[in-house]
Amino acid sequence: GFIFQAASFQGVAVRSLSTSSPHDHPEHGRLVYKGNLAKAVLGVKFFSYSTSIFNLFMMPYIMLKSGIGVESLLVQAAFYGLIGVFTFVTPVTLHILTKGYVIRLYYKDDVDTYTAITYNAILAEKATVFHQKDVKIPDITKMFTTFYAKTKSMLVNPTLFPNPQDYNHLMGYDKSSFFKFEELEE
Repeated sequence: GFIFQAASFQGVAVRSLSTSSPHDHPEHGRLVYKGNLAKAVLGVKFFSYSTSIFNLFMMPYIMLKSGIGVESLLVQAAFYGLIGVFTFVTPVTLHILTKGYVIRLYYKDDVDTYTAITYNAILAEKATVFHQKDVKIPDITKMFTTFYAKTKSMLVNPTLFPNPQDYNHLMGYDKSSFFKFEELEE
């Protein structure tokens, strides 16, 4: 489909810019997690944005050709409203839903800090650095939120951590007495 072509095209462009592996960031620590939907999220957002830009450029042309401008104000308002929803609401909603999607997560053992890489509104990568003690788990399971880093909601898939211990440490499960079964057995 077109969405995945857009995503892979952008992926190729990004990869050709950097000579080393695109995920080597020693300043962030070691890579402990990689989101498998990163390309899909980028592709969908990219597609949504390009559709919105296309709509903005086409609107005056459609108005001119269809003679809708001459019609009643109600028809005009309904038309603008409909186009407006697709042009602005969809990308904004998509951004709100996906802004916390963690593409990569790095961990620095010596200082116990994480760097979460997410996409910002303009599809650029954004790094958020937080301490393990900044991690708050929502009381109720929320859609699109696994944990909060300070006040930012973050979404990760626990099954994608190559080392489950990294996930347990991120969530603070290794500190709580609830999970210390080994000690009970000794």
